[in-house]
Amino acid sequence: MNFIAPKSSELLLQEATQESLYLHLIEQINKDFNLANEGIDFPKSITPEELKIQLHEKIYRMIQYKFAEYLNLLYIIDVSEEEIKKLDGSDLVILAEQVAFLILKREWQKVWFRNKFK
Repeated sequence: MNFIAPKSSELLLQEATQESLYLHLIEQINKDFNLANEGIDFPKSITPEELKIQLHEKIYRMIQYKFAEYLNLLYIIDVSEEEIKKLDGSDLVILAEQVAFLILKREWQKVWFRNKFK
C-alpha cells in the first residue's frame, strides 16, 4: 500500500476526515509545533477549513517575525527541503499558504503511515 499525497489542502483534509484520522492529524500538528517550542493548540473540535486558515496565518507570522523558529519548525516536522526550495517567495501570503500545505502533507504522511502499519 503506497502513500499518495493529496494535491491540495482541501483534498488532504477531506481524506483525513474520510479515513477517521482527522483528530490524529490535529494531534500530530500540535505535537510537532510544541516540539519546536511554537505553542499551538488546535482544539479537536476545529473544522478542517478553520485548521487550514489558522495554520496558514501561523506560518505567515512565523516567516515575517520568527524566521529562525520557522526554519526549526520545518526541520522538526521534516518538511522536504527540496519542496521548500521550489517555492516562489516573492509573495509572502502565497508562500505561507504553500508551506502550510507542505506541513499538512508531511503531518498527514506521518499519521497515515502510523495508522497503516500499526
